[in-house]
Amino acid sequence: MVSFSVASMFFHEYTVSEIFNFVSRSGLNAMEFWLETPHFWLRDLPVNEVIACRNQHPEITALTIHSPILDMNPCSINPEVARVSVEYAVRSVTIAEQLGAGILTVHPGRRTAKRPPSSADFARFDHYISALREAVKNNSLKIGMENMEPVVNSLLCTPERMRLLLDEEPWLFFTLDVAHAMAKSEDEVIRYIELCHDRLINVHISRFDRGKAHFPLDRYASMEKVMASLKDHHYNRSLTLEIEDLNLDRSLTAEEKVALLARDCAFMQECME
Repeated sequence: MVSFSVASMFFHEYTVSEIFNFVSRSGLNAMEFWLETPHFWLRDLPVNEVIACRNQHPEITALTIHSPILDMNPCSINPEVARVSVEYAVRSVTIAEQLGAGILTVHPGRRTAKRPPSSADFARFDHYISALREAVKNNSLKIGMENMEPVVNSLLCTPERMRLLLDEEPWLFFTLDVAHAMAKSEDEVIRYIELCHDRLINVHISRFDRGKAHFPLDRYASMEKVMASLKDHHYNRSLTLEIEDLNLDRSLTAEEKVALLARDCAFMQECME
């Protein structure tokens, strides 16, 4: 059954308890909890608080986790940055298990310089993948690798490259970021779905517009097309709204954010019926 979710960072300025309350009021039945949500990240990751909020909101039936990405790069040319980034990704596996999440989304990293990735960059990526493989060896957590925007230093930004990685790593799954794919074209999203739908476990859904990613769905025909393709391929996992509030015309109150999510939630539900 499809779950309708939102990334917790949409409410980045609020407490964890408030975020759970807002998500519940929006009509969504799931949340993607980013470990870098400030009220959680800046207070030494109090896992018990999130567990308590889950217990208080049984209507939020599913929780997915997003590994830290800010200032992180597991493929960095700086060995200390790479080491810390890999360590946080591995630590995220433990936290996801503690929170009762079944899915953890991770980013692939990038070449530090804005140049095409080299063999050394891919060697660092292989080390990162090995660390994640070892971390999930004895548990049921599924790791979804996310596709990135098509920029010159990206290691993972085409459907073919994602398919190759999935074929090489049968334990690994796929988180589709719709806006990242749309940075190339609307058809690119469909190609990702067609090539990788068998390993797809999470979809970050939002629009790419005016050169920026992560706008609300707003009943755009392009978003309806994406969800029609997901439905045609029998997708039945998480649809996660990933909205950048700084892209909006003005700052929204919490009530306005809840109303925005409710509109997008209703649209997604209609599309997936």
